[in-house]
Amino acid sequence: MSRAKDLVALDKRHVWHPFTQARTAPDPIPIREARGAVLFAEDGREYLDLVSSWWVTLHGHAHPRITAAIAEQAARLEQVIFAEFTHAPAVELVRRLAALLPDDLDRAFFSDDGSTAVEVALKLAHQYWRNKGEPGRKRYLALEGGYHGDTVGAMSAGGSSGFFTHWRDLMFEVTALPYPETWDGDDGIETREQASLTALDEYLSAHGPETAALIIEPLVQGAAGMRMCRPAFLKALAERLGRAGVLLIFDEVMTGFGRTGALFACLKAAVTPDIICLSKGLTGGFLPMSLTVCRNPIYDAFLGQGFDEAFTHGHSFTGNPLGCAAALASLDLLLEDETRERMAGIEALHRERMAAMPDHPRIEKRRVCGTIAALDIRCDDPGYKAAVGPRLKAYFMERGLLIRPLGNVVYLLPPLCVTDDQLNRAYDAIEAAMDEVIGA
Repeated sequence: MSRAKDLVALDKRHVWHPFTQARTAPDPIPIREARGAVLFAEDGREYLDLVSSWWVTLHGHAHPRITAAIAEQAARLEQVIFAEFTHAPAVELVRRLAALLPDDLDRAFFSDDGSTAVEVALKLAHQYWRNKGEPGRKRYLALEGGYHGDTVGAMSAGGSSGFFTHWRDLMFEVTALPYPETWDGDDGIETREQASLTALDEYLSAHGPETAALIIEPLVQGAAGMRMCRPAFLKALAERLGRAGVLLIFDEVMTGFGRTGALFACLKAAVTPDIICLSKGLTGGFLPMSLTVCRNPIYDAFLGQGFDEAFTHGHSFTGNPLGCAAALASLDLLLEDETRERMAGIEALHRERMAAMPDHPRIEKRRVCGTIAALDIRCDDPGYKAAVGPRLKAYFMERGLLIRPLGNVVYLLPPLCVTDDQLNRAYDAIEAAMDEVIGA
């Protein structure tokens, strides 16, 4: 038996994969190694990674500078309990991020992935109001379709996404407002934005003093199908929440670290949230780590003479030195002029190819935000379970392209090292799929 077949057999015997129906799923593909934007399989096949391996691989696979930073740190300090201790990589990372984030987003809490970054944010908001003497602020707001992770609090915040039916009885109530998605050539966006803001006004009029926070994926909803909104909407949202004294949480787990064309979506939108959640690209995709960063007044509300006011939350690998070293190296790369130029180049190519794409009766809602591009396929079963999704994914994989549609949404979110030739190859395949897979 070949190594690839042996690995698949052992995998199918022992491994439980995420978001997968094991009975009907095709065999997993064993990957031997990866470089840049390319995955190399055990059987010799190559796949161009156009989704950044679930949106985490920022600069490309096995980037030598991040690899070297992790190895150097591992030889010195690989882990230390982060209660009662600290270390230079963690301190330097949060110092540098605080300097890049807007206003007084200065206090960073470490955890291990995007879901827990959101969980921390929700818990911070809840306890903040208790510590401030307003324990009645227990309500939360979100946007329809928003996805914020798979822990119980994060599921509750993303309850309208449709992913969590089995655990509905575990989740607390979160009110979801209409999401004003937009796309190129959209003439109706102002009407949809006003409808969403009117719904918010009505909610705040009835429940503002009972509400702790609103959470939103700024500019782009990821798992909902790369649905995009305008900065103007975020500004109007923030202004209303500010007047009502409701905290604003930005879930930048996916949108952070250059994905929207700016370092952070909050900078692109010129809106400062009270709390921001960061993960995925934080370490360049090398190691699991996340940060929940809050404004100084929120942190100050947890200060006191006793333990009761403290934030009693933590993880075994909080502030892991290896993750911090990777994040620092990734941040160095992100801030280089060459990287900024490449981000702009990816967005320009997205816009060029989207505009030049042939008209097709079943293609709609073309849209671009920074290094993210997406389009919808009109079908009878839209959404994550759309039948066209698996057909398209198989078509792309046969051509050595890791393009993983979100149901009837085809999107590209490549690592920043992707070349124009590689990206054009993806667009050529998408155009070919219009006739060969999608049809009339």
